[in-house]
Amino acid sequence: MVLSGRFIETIRGEFPTFRIVPKQGHWPSRAIDLALRALTFGGQRSYLTRYHTVIGNTLYVPPTWELMSDLDRVILLRHERVHLRQRRRYGAFLMTWLYLIPFFPLGLAYGRARIEWEAYEETLRATAELLGLEAARSPSLRAQIVHRFTGPEYGWMWPFERSVQAWYDRALENLLEVAE
Repeated sequence: MVLSGRFIETIRGEFPTFRIVPKQGHWPSRAIDLALRALTFGGQRSYLTRYHTVIGNTLYVPPTWELMSDLDRVILLRHERVHLRQRRRYGAFLMTWLYLIPFFPLGLAYGRARIEWEAYEETLRATAELLGLEAARSPSLRAQIVHRFTGPEYGWMWPFERSVQAWYDRALENLLEVAE
């Protein structure tokens, strides 16, 4: 875990109080899990077991963190660093409000979608840089990310699959332009 360890230190250089905490046994994470299960009618059942969450300067990790490859950890950390920078840019209150409220908490969460589009662009960039452009173009990665926007995991934050597919295509085009 050499690369991810170095990247964690890079993050700490920018965010000195950054830390990584397991979700298991963390009562606020359990409360968030219960709330998400209720709000998504059971659609988000894996918050504690599959999703990584930044709150403040802390990355809360599921048990799968320990099983991730070094490169996959770096890709994930680059995504989460975007959220840390967004919180610094907007401030904690505005970031929370943007993530949870506009326009609706479920079904049409434009603020959350905008925040996640920026972070998932970094996911694609990191994937292309560390695993190759073909990995970023992978149909399975595409399906996973599109489903995150249109499915229950993020509360159907942007349920317009064609617009998410178009965003994904633009993000890949931007990667190609940078690579050339």
